[in-house]
Amino acid sequence: MTDVYDKAKRSAVMARVKSKDTTPEKTVRRVLTRLGARYRLHRRDLPGHPDIVLPGRRLAIFVHGCFWHGHDCARGSRVPKNNRDYWLAKVGRNVARDARAIAALETDGWRVAVVWECDLKDETALTARLAALLAKT
Repeated sequence: MTDVYDKAKRSAVMARVKSKDTTPEKTVRRVLTRLGARYRLHRRDLPGHPDIVLPGRRLAIFVHGCFWHGHDCARGSRVPKNNRDYWLAKVGRNVARDARAIAALETDGWRVAVVWECDLKDETALTARLAALLAKT
Protein backbone atom coordinates (compact mmCIF):
# COMPACT_ATOMS: atom_id res chain seq x y z
CA MET A 1 0.00 0.00 0.00
CA THR A 2 1.29 3.46 -0.81
CA ASP A 3 1.50 6.40 1.54
CA VAL A 4 -1.60 8.56 1.91
CA TYR A 5 0.57 11.69 1.62
CA ASP A 6 2.74 12.78 -1.26
CA LYS A 7 6.50 12.87 -0.68
CA ALA A 8 6.66 16.57 0.22
CA LYS A 9 3.80 16.34 2.73
CA ARG A 10 5.27 13.20 4.36
CA SER A 11 8.62 15.00 4.68
CA ALA A 12 6.91 17.95 6.35
CA VAL A 13 5.03 15.66 8.76
CA MET A 14 8.17 13.74 9.76
CA ALA A 15 10.19 16.95 10.16
CA ARG A 16 7.81 17.96 12.95
CA VAL A 17 8.69 14.87 15.02
CA LYS A 18 10.91 16.35 17.72
CA SER A 19 13.80 14.70 19.52
CA LYS A 20 14.42 17.44 22.11
CA ASP A 21 12.09 19.48 24.30
CA THR A 22 9.15 17.16 23.74
CA THR A 23 6.02 17.47 25.86
CA PRO A 24 6.84 14.35 27.94
CA GLU A 25 10.36 15.67 28.53
CA LYS A 26 9.04 19.06 29.63
CA THR A 27 6.63 17.33 32.03
CA VAL A 28 9.47 15.42 33.70
CA ARG A 29 11.56 18.60 33.91
CA ARG A 30 8.66 20.47 35.51
CA VAL A 31 8.30 17.76 38.19
CA LEU A 32 12.06 17.75 38.85
CA THR A 33 12.07 21.53 39.21
CA ARG A 34 9.15 21.33 41.64
CA LEU A 35 11.20 18.83 43.66
CA GLY A 36 14.07 21.32 43.80
CA ALA A 37 16.45 19.39 41.56
CA ARG A 38 19.07 21.10 39.43
CA TYR A 39 19.83 19.42 36.14
CA ARG A 40 21.47 19.77 32.75
CA LEU A 41 19.90 18.88 29.40
CA HIS A 42 21.12 16.65 26.59
CA ARG A 43 24.73 16.15 27.67
CA ARG A 44 26.49 15.34 24.40
CA ASP A 45 29.59 14.05 26.21
CA LEU A 46 27.70 11.11 27.77
CA PRO A 47 26.74 7.87 25.99
CA GLY A 48 23.24 8.05 24.54
CA HIS A 49 22.96 11.81 25.22
CA PRO A 50 20.57 11.52 28.19
CA ASP A 51 17.61 13.90 28.12
CA ILE A 52 18.16 15.04 31.71
CA VAL A 53 21.37 14.76 33.72
CA LEU A 54 21.88 15.47 37.40
CA PRO A 55 25.70 15.55 37.51
CA GLY A 56 26.08 15.90 41.29
CA ARG A 57 23.94 12.81 41.85
CA ARG A 58 25.45 10.93 38.86
CA LEU A 59 21.92 10.33 37.61
CA ALA A 60 20.97 10.21 33.93
CA ILE A 61 17.30 10.21 32.94
CA PHE A 62 16.01 9.19 29.54
CA VAL A 63 12.44 10.18 28.61
CA HIS A 64 11.33 7.66 26.00
CA GLY A 65 8.30 7.64 23.76
CA CYS A 66 6.60 4.26 24.04
CA PHE A 67 6.25 3.70 20.28
CA TRP A 68 9.74 4.85 19.26
CA HIS A 69 11.57 2.87 21.94
CA GLY A 70 9.50 -0.33 21.93
CA HIS A 71 7.88 -0.22 25.36
CA ASP A 72 5.66 -3.16 26.25
CA CYS A 73 2.58 -1.03 26.91
CA ALA A 74 -0.42 -0.84 24.56
CA ARG A 75 0.96 2.09 22.61
CA GLY A 76 4.52 0.80 22.42
CA SER A 77 3.68 -2.70 21.29
CA ARG A 78 1.57 -1.44 18.38
CA VAL A 79 3.21 -1.93 14.99
CA PRO A 80 1.94 0.00 11.96
CA LYS A 81 0.25 -2.14 9.33
CA ASN A 82 2.05 -0.38 6.48
CA ASN A 83 5.75 -1.02 6.01
CA ARG A 84 5.75 -3.40 8.97
CA ASP A 85 9.25 -4.80 8.39
CA TYR A 86 10.75 -1.31 8.32
CA TRP A 87 9.15 -0.30 11.61
CA LEU A 88 10.07 -3.53 13.38
CA ALA A 89 13.69 -3.10 12.31
CA LYS A 90 13.75 0.59 13.24
CA VAL A 91 12.32 0.11 16.72
CA GLY A 92 14.62 -2.90 17.21
CA ARG A 93 17.65 -0.72 16.39
CA ASN A 94 16.41 1.93 18.83
CA VAL A 95 16.02 -0.64 21.62
CA ALA A 96 19.51 -2.02 20.98
CA ARG A 97 21.03 1.48 20.92
CA ASP A 98 19.26 2.33 24.21
CA ALA A 99 20.61 -0.83 25.86
CA ARG A 100 24.18 -0.01 24.74
CA ALA A 101 23.90 3.56 26.06
CA ILE A 102 22.51 2.45 29.42
CA ALA A 103 25.22 -0.21 29.81
CA ALA A 104 27.95 2.32 28.97
CA LEU A 105 26.59 4.85 31.48
CA GLU A 106 26.33 2.23 34.23
CA THR A 107 29.87 1.08 33.49
CA ASP A 108 31.02 4.68 33.95
CA GLY A 109 29.33 4.79 37.37
CA TRP A 110 26.10 6.58 36.47
CA ARG A 111 22.67 5.66 37.76
CA VAL A 112 20.21 5.48 34.88
CA ALA A 113 16.43 5.90 34.93
CA VAL A 114 14.04 5.58 32.01
CA VAL A 115 10.74 7.44 32.17
CA TRP A 116 8.26 6.15 29.63
CA GLU A 117 5.67 8.33 27.97
CA CYS A 118 2.87 6.20 29.48
CA ASP A 119 4.27 6.85 33.01
CA LEU A 120 3.26 10.48 32.65
CA LYS A 121 -0.45 9.67 32.89
CA ASP A 122 -0.15 9.42 36.69
CA GLU A 123 1.76 12.53 37.77
CA THR A 124 1.49 11.63 41.46
CA ALA A 125 3.26 8.30 40.88
CA LEU A 126 5.82 10.02 38.65
CA THR A 127 6.55 12.60 41.34
CA ALA A 128 6.98 9.86 43.95
CA ARG A 129 9.31 7.89 41.66
CA LEU A 130 11.46 10.92 40.85
CA ALA A 131 11.58 11.94 44.54
CA ALA A 132 12.81 8.43 45.40
CA LEU A 133 15.50 8.69 42.73
CA LEU A 134 16.62 12.04 44.10
CA ALA A 135 16.71 10.70 47.66
CA LYS A 136 19.22 7.99 46.70
CA THR A 137 22.80 9.18 46.53
